[in-house]
Amino acid sequence: MEFIESLPSRPTSYSSDSQVAGELVQAFLAPPPEQGRDLKGLLQKLDGAIDCALETAGPGYMAYIPGGGLYTSALAEFYARSTNRYGGNAFPAPALTALEESVLRWMAQDVCGLPKGSTGLLTTGGSMATFSAVVTAREDRLEEEFTQGTVYVGVHAHHSVRKAARLAGISARNIRVVPSGENLRMDVRVAAEMIRRDRAAGRCPFLLVGSAGTTDTGTVDPLPALADLAAEERLWFHVDAAYGGFFRLTERGRRQLAGTERADSVTLDPHKSLFLPFGTGALVVRDPTKLYAAHEGTGSYLQDLTSEGGLPNYAHMGPELTRETRGLRVWLPLHVHGVSAFREALDEKLNLAERVHDRLSGLPGLEVPWHPDLSIVAFRVRPRDSGAAAAEAADEATRELLMKINNDPRVLISSTVVDGRQTLRVCIIIHRTHEDRVDELLDIIEEHCPVTDVK
Repeated sequence: MEFIESLPSRPTSYSSDSQVAGELVQAFLAPPPEQGRDLKGLLQKLDGAIDCALETAGPGYMAYIPGGGLYTSALAEFYARSTNRYGGNAFPAPALTALEESVLRWMAQDVCGLPKGSTGLLTTGGSMATFSAVVTAREDRLEEEFTQGTVYVGVHAHHSVRKAARLAGISARNIRVVPSGENLRMDVRVAAEMIRRDRAAGRCPFLLVGSAGTTDTGTVDPLPALADLAAEERLWFHVDAAYGGFFRLTERGRRQLAGTERADSVTLDPHKSLFLPFGTGALVVRDPTKLYAAHEGTGSYLQDLTSEGGLPNYAHMGPELTRETRGLRVWLPLHVHGVSAFREALDEKLNLAERVHDRLSGLPGLEVPWHPDLSIVAFRVRPRDSGAAAAEAADEATRELLMKINNDPRVLISSTVVDGRQTLRVCIIIHRTHEDRVDELLDIIEEHCPVTDVK
């Protein structure tokens, strides 16, 4: 608890002293000793490693999409790891499997709006969830012949989607990137044209992926229109809601993410917008029998592990055979705090993003091109005119502004490139981030941003 209580005062990034960091790295690269050492001394040594890291759980961390790390989830994980029950099959631990299944049904049906009977599996993160989704879509729509199988993703889709497709055996030339309009959303009309043109050329379109909150700007693709297109063209429709999915707990988020309920599969990351520790992802699907069809396998040595009361066998629903029971890290926080606590926290993040957008929009030296769909606000230094030289100067000023902001240990934001322009992003997703720290960040930005246009 001492560490948790210290989070508001801890710096967001570790010391820039490369010698200290280098010494720590070398110390931890050493092999284990022949004889054991004192636990207290080893824990003190670990404290140094913890300090030599970005503070992704603190209120000033507004850079990448982090995991807030609830103490109740860590406590649940300690309990699960200590008791060490097997979670790949229902037979060895039926009650714990039921516990895990309860949170998966809640995610699939209550959060995402999928029909009764939908469920999924907990994974180590969104990348593994997306990989299983692609494999399931490939098996369901292409069966054995998938050399011409073709996937459609947006320009701003997370890179893990393309990586998952490659790992699933889809040729890179058949991973088609659909352009976006000025609002950064996938252009549905162009996607339709690409699908029909590819089919006429002998490709086999089978998977359309929409983003429910991109990493760059938090933008939500037109999910209802993409669902229509997928149904018309008989494609599997996957929604990447790793970042944005749990905003559906709020009224605004449910409106913004309408269309998710029409997906065949959805990636969620409870370690993002449910504030849980890293390593907690989820895949939920409309029809779990298709997960089994894509992943099921067995051996004669497993013949004694009979199914228990219709409970799922997660080892037959994903690539992992040996896995721990993962449900407790999600179940305990939801039951201790209640769903309303998470809903209220997410509503607060949406309000804070609006606050950031409104104040940055009032600074003449900045441009804030897009209204936030969720809790990410993108901005950059405003160019003096429309010429290439002015844009380049503005990009350099944007990089300098990032450096000045992040020199303050109280806050940390990050950058990206959108439409060829250097862009800064404020991502408000830590449950410990409140109005006071956001206002500190805004004061720092206002202090360092150009007063007038770049010259």
